[in-house]
Amino acid sequence: MRKTITDIQKSKASEPIVCLTAYTAPIAKILDAECDLLLVGDSLGMVLYGMENTLGVTLEMMTAHGSAVVRGSERACIVVDMPFGTYEESPEQAFRNATRIMRETGCQAVKLEGGADMAPTIEYLTKRNIPVMAHIGLMPQSVVKEGGYKVKGKTSESEAQVIADAHAVEAAGAFSVVIEGTVEDVSAAITQAISIPTIGIGAGVNCDGQILVTDDLLGLLDGHTPKFVKQYADLKSDVARAARAYAADVRSRAFPTAEHTYTRPVAVDVKKSA
Repeated sequence: MRKTITDIQKSKASEPIVCLTAYTAPIAKILDAECDLLLVGDSLGMVLYGMENTLGVTLEMMTAHGSAVVRGSERACIVVDMPFGTYEESPEQAFRNATRIMRETGCQAVKLEGGADMAPTIEYLTKRNIPVMAHIGLMPQSVVKEGGYKVKGKTSESEAQVIADAHAVEAAGAFSVVIEGTVEDVSAAITQAISIPTIGIGAGVNCDGQILVTDDLLGLLDGHTPKFVKQYADLKSDVARAARAYAADVRSRAFPTAEHTYTRPVAVDVKKSA
C-alpha cells in the first residue's frame, strides 16, 4: 500500500524519513522498497537533460517523468516538483498547474520553492486540496538571482530569514518542508520549532528526514560533487567498463554468439521420415 501524506506527517520526530529522487519507472521500482518518499525533482533538467541549471525544465517534462515514477512504484509517497515559472505569477496560476500535475501523474503532492513570499500561494493550494511540500534555504530555482549556490544561515540575517520562512510555510499548510544547503544548527532549531517534518539536503543530521539526488548517490554524475553528498556506488565506472567490454566484443565479432542468435527451425522431410 502506498504511503500517504498523513504517514509522512506522522513520522515527525519518530522514525527518520528516507527520501530519494526518481525520474524513471525502472529506477522508481528499484528505490520503492527502501524509500518513504520519492521526489520527481526538477533536478532532472541537469541530471537527465544536461542543462546548466533547473530553469529550463518544463511542465511537460515534469508530468511525463512524474507519470513514469508513479507507474514504477507501489509503496512510496510520490511528490513532483513544480518547475520554474509555473507557480510564481499568482496563486491561480499555481493551482492550474498543480492540478494538472496531480491529474496527469497521479502523484500525492507537489513541491515548490519559496518561504514567506510563497506562503499565500501554499495556503491557496492547500485550501483547495493540493498537498504541498515546501522548499526553503538554498533554492536552486533562484540560482541566477543569487549568483550561484550559496549556503544559508551563515549570518544572523540569513538565519532569521530561513527560520521565518519555515514558520511561514508551516502556517500556510505545507505538510513538510525541504531544507537545502543550510547550516546544521539552524536546520536543527527549525526542526525542533515547527510541527511539520523537515527533509534535509545539506542541512545536517537533525532533520526529520534526508534526501539526495539518486544519481549523485550512485556516482553517475560528472563535475562538482556537493559536500553533502555521500557516494554509495560508482556506477559510472561500471557502465564505462561494460561499454568497453561490449565494444571490444563487437569489434572482434565475439558478440553475438549462437546463444544470442535466432535461427530457422530445422526442416523435416516428411516423405523420408515416412
